[in-house]
Amino acid sequence: MSRFDQAKMLLQVKKLQKELQKQVIVVEQGDGAVKVEITGEQKIKKIHIDPEYVDLDDIRELERWIEDAVKDAIAQSQKLAAEKMQPFMGALGDLGL
Repeated sequence: MSRFDQAKMLLQVKKLQKELQKQVIVVEQGDGAVKVEITGEQKIKKIHIDPEYVDLDDIRELERWIEDAVKDAIAQSQKLAAEKMQPFMGALGDLGL
């Protein structure tokens, strides 16, 4: 792979990273009681809790919904990133990345 091809590929990867920053995945738990927004780069943007769905006498349920929503959001963002990066994986290994 020539230096030009390497530079071109690195620019494509940086462009892809910017796209992942802009993509937002929304995950809900507890019939909408908890919503987590996460970017394709796995950065949590927002956690929203709808008080109408929360039973303050059962905080453990809320905690479980939050944990499940965050875990699901991270898994979905990892899957998205892996799908987007798949075409570059072999070539990036050749670049030592």
